[in-house]
Amino acid sequence: MNQLENDSRFAAEVDRYYAGVTQCAERDCGLGGKLLWAGELDAQGRALAVAANVAGAATLAATADAGAQRQANREGVVDFVVTSLDEALRILKNEVRKRETVAVCVALAPEAVASEMVERGVLPDLLRDDFSGPEDAWFLSRGARKVDAVEPSVGETVLAWRVESAPMVWLPRIDALAMECMNADAWAARRWLRLAPRYMGRLAQGFRLLRCESECAAKFIAGLQERVESGEIAVAVELQSLAPPAASMRLQSSLTP
Repeated sequence: MNQLENDSRFAAEVDRYYAGVTQCAERDCGLGGKLLWAGELDAQGRALAVAANVAGAATLAATADAGAQRQANREGVVDFVVTSLDEALRILKNEVRKRETVAVCVALAPEAVASEMVERGVLPDLLRDDFSGPEDAWFLSRGARKVDAVEPSVGETVLAWRVESAPMVWLPRIDALAMECMNADAWAARRWLRLAPRYMGRLAQGFRLLRCESECAAKFIAGLQERVESGEIAVAVELQSLAPPAASMRLQSSLTP
């Protein structure tokens, strides 16, 4: 597996959850003012938390695993690691009121946090899709919604790309090209392209992934190839179409050193 394929795996999981959370979002406004209960901060919980960050939600997660806490904090998946639900709520209430994005992890087992949430009447707006405990049934009965991971639909393409060098120089230029190719009403894809690099952390420093309409993808690929061949984008670009259909190419101009 090459580096682009390896990076694509986690980013694609985040993308699937982003497609799910944006189905619950207000157009253009994202999920500002909504609270997501992500539960255990395992690989799935991290992907959901990143997706919610991009969508603008406030996220509450939990794990008793000190290594997972450090990893999530180091990678920017969560903004704060606290020791109690009280501390988490103090942060979350303020940010929810301001409709700001924040992610907080409680350093306890998620079952204990969920039980305390029920006892205190803390009702999240959104839940991860694999919850099935009594607390989750309580949340759902009072209006919470599960977030499903959504696969690309017919008419959508998922693209991933990486540049050979100087990503801080070239990726923003390629991002701008992708923006130019999107329809004005593609607010979710535009928000993703604008904010995912911030919340994907170190992964996004040299890599991009984008779900968009297939017409947009074709226009982007043609425009990117033209700019690479002309030397306007003076770096080799590795590009993959992940779905559907899967394909890969390397774009490099004869002018590229």
